[in-house]
Amino acid sequence: MSLINETIAKELNIKESQVEATVKLIDEGNTIPFIARYRKEVTGGLSDEILRELGERLTYLRNLETRKEEVKKSIEEQGKLTNEIIIALQDAKILAEVEDIYRPYKQKKRTRATIAKEKGLEELANIIFKQHETSSIEDIAKEFINEEKGVNTIEGAISGAKDIIAENISDNANYRKEIKRIYYREGVITTKAIKDEKSSYEMYYDFSEKVNRIPSHRILAINRGEKEEFLKIKIDKPEDAILNFIQKDIIKDFNSQYATYLIESIQDSFKRLIEPSVEREIRSDLTEKAEEQAIKVFGKNAKQLLLGAPLKNLTVMGFDPAYRTGCKIAVIDETGKLLETTTVYPTEPQNDVAGAKKELKKLITTYNINMIAIGNGTASRESEMFVADLIKEVEEDVHYAIVSEAGASVYSASKLATEEYPDINVSLRGAISIARRLQDPLAELVKIDPKAIGVGQYQHDVNQKKLAEILTGVVEDAVNKVGVDVNTATPSLLSYVSGINKTIANNIVKYRDENGMLKERKQLLKVPKLGKVAFEQCAGFIRIFDGKNPIEITAVHPESYEQAEKLLAEVGYKKEDLMDKEKLKELKVKLNSINIENMSKRLSVGEMTLKDIIDELSKPGRDPRDEMPKPILRNDVLKFEDLKEGMILNGTVRNVIDFGAFVDIGVKHDGLVHISELSDNFVKNPSDVVSIGDIVKVKVIKLDLERQKVSLSMRI
Repeated sequence: MSLINETIAKELNIKESQVEATVKLIDEGNTIPFIARYRKEVTGGLSDEILRELGERLTYLRNLETRKEEVKKSIEEQGKLTNEIIIALQDAKILAEVEDIYRPYKQKKRTRATIAKEKGLEELANIIFKQHETSSIEDIAKEFINEEKGVNTIEGAISGAKDIIAENISDNANYRKEIKRIYYREGVITTKAIKDEKSSYEMYYDFSEKVNRIPSHRILAINRGEKEEFLKIKIDKPEDAILNFIQKDIIKDFNSQYATYLIESIQDSFKRLIEPSVEREIRSDLTEKAEEQAIKVFGKNAKQLLLGAPLKNLTVMGFDPAYRTGCKIAVIDETGKLLETTTVYPTEPQNDVAGAKKELKKLITTYNINMIAIGNGTASRESEMFVADLIKEVEEDVHYAIVSEAGASVYSASKLATEEYPDINVSLRGAISIARRLQDPLAELVKIDPKAIGVGQYQHDVNQKKLAEILTGVVEDAVNKVGVDVNTATPSLLSYVSGINKTIANNIVKYRDENGMLKERKQLLKVPKLGKVAFEQCAGFIRIFDGKNPIEITAVHPESYEQAEKLLAEVGYKKEDLMDKEKLKELKVKLNSINIENMSKRLSVGEMTLKDIIDELSKPGRDPRDEMPKPILRNDVLKFEDLKEGMILNGTVRNVIDFGAFVDIGVKHDGLVHISELSDNFVKNPSDVVSIGDIVKVKVIKLDLERQKVSLSMRI
């Protein structure tokens, strides 16, 4: 175990003691959000990102050790375990290396080599391979002719022996390791077109790039092109160098009678066995790394989207655009409650602009609507023009924002949506989701399968199990960072709180419905299946507004209530003062002037925990998302035709990918800021410069009128 801890510490550049303490907490069943927030003293303040990486590496390295033991035991049972194998297994850093060591001892299907062994030709193979005998090879091979076993000729015997040698060479872990190194060092991936037709893969119709240089997004793109039968992919490698490397290691005398047979065996081994197998492994390794990168990018983007700034205290009209079936409208009050739904037909083929305006003006006046959230799907452009015109004709101060509707249809048809709105038509639920996304992105987006929220790259091509695991972690971190109002939260939101599963989440809502609003956190212990362990994990992330204890609108954990109250007393205040705006201003000043080191000793609490308590008491009930950039609110529309090269605009970052960022500047399609245009300085990773939801200033640098594509630059 200490070796695993040492490895993780080196990889993550943290202390071994931090790894050891964290592993103990994970093994005790603590969740990552809980460890990150409430066990900072124990871990040395490791962030949730590092803790998740640590957890992943811990699982991988433990699985690696388990597999090493299984392989060692299997080889030992065959009576073939040597010190050399034991050392090789100990030194293996990845599962692929362990499998290469195990390859010669694995139970094989019938191969040309196993058939040759059944014919009694293994000894002949050993003679040729060792190159000791002085007799002619024909004379030696003659002794292995056995018609009963199907060895009828000298050539047949030698051919079978060569099959055995070829397989032994292929099974040699050292050769495979070096060959893979050569592939990675000198290999070139080449792609050619299978079909001569227009497609999104045209840039790969005659393409090549070094294996060790090709970026992740290109790997996934060519994989998809191959899957859709547009591309043929192969790896060019220095075949002569590989064959020479093996020959020099095996052949003692290139003028001996054995040399020709061994050269033929080596060539056969490479072409028939090693080359296809290693190419599969290299492709698989590249794909795995590309998927990991894509999943990482997706996770980062999803977190930014989930933590998008909510628009509070606004009545919002959700506008789900469409053509023939009409635009679905839903009005949501400031608490997220549905007030009214309707359908209007301002778009083709009906073009009932006047009727639609009349209907929506009535709703704006009746419900004092301040904001219209327009989905960005089909007919979004025409709907935006209609809404911009509508706003000019109303007296109320109304703005609109374009909202990503990715996954809205998934939610609309889900079991959850049916439970929430059993009497509302499926098509109208999308408009509700769009409105609520503007009001509270987190609360709404947790209802949707994270991979359906449309902020990644090739998310449907990657390992779905790994993607689901990473995204679940991302949603957990986002939910626990913000905290959850236990009296209004849906089961979907509650189920992502540390220590709470779907069953407990439903039980909390049921308890709330039967007993009324919770007045203090400890009431959670009355919820069926929510025991002391779950309470410890979840309590700090639960918020209770208008409850008995003002501290419970903060993230201060119940285990620190005593210290929090003592701290308030030290500066001359009590917890009730947290609810008084004037006293809170004075309290904030006093808390910020505290000597952390001295106070932590007086209260017998860790310095990191004390800092967190001070932060929470200084801003009770704060929502960390309030510090995020707000959506751009519009009241007029920008047409593609209005754009000119050199124009400077404000835009919202909608997606961040390996090669740049897509920015919404208010025209139909998002513009691309290529990685080279993100900054005057060199940018290795776009997410180091921009995040989803950022409001950025961009310059139009290129317009493709035919394809309606815009190239943008942040180098202004």
